[in-house]
Amino acid sequence: MISKKDVEYIANLANLKVDEADKDVFAKQLGDILEYVEKLNELDTDGVVPTAYTVPMKNVFREDKAEPSIERDKALANAPDKKDGQFRVPPIISE
Repeated sequence: MISKKDVEYIANLANLKVDEADKDVFAKQLGDILEYVEKLNELDTDGVVPTAYTVPMKNVFREDKAEPSIERDKALANAPDKKDGQFRVPPIISE
């Protein structure tokens, strides 16, 4: 069973803000996912050849060409921190 405290911990690891009202919903969803994974762990896969893809795949390349992109102001509109027209992020590697 996933608790609200577990949801808070996971959200903190992912640097996400979760509303109090959503914590119960996410706890149930995460619990359901873990139950499903547990069912998958019970499957007997002895003799099953590992595969990278379930269907045959091939690369389909397209021409590499410049196309219009999102405007800088729109891209930065919801950024929690920005400086000089760029996203500002906290350092992740310390010395």
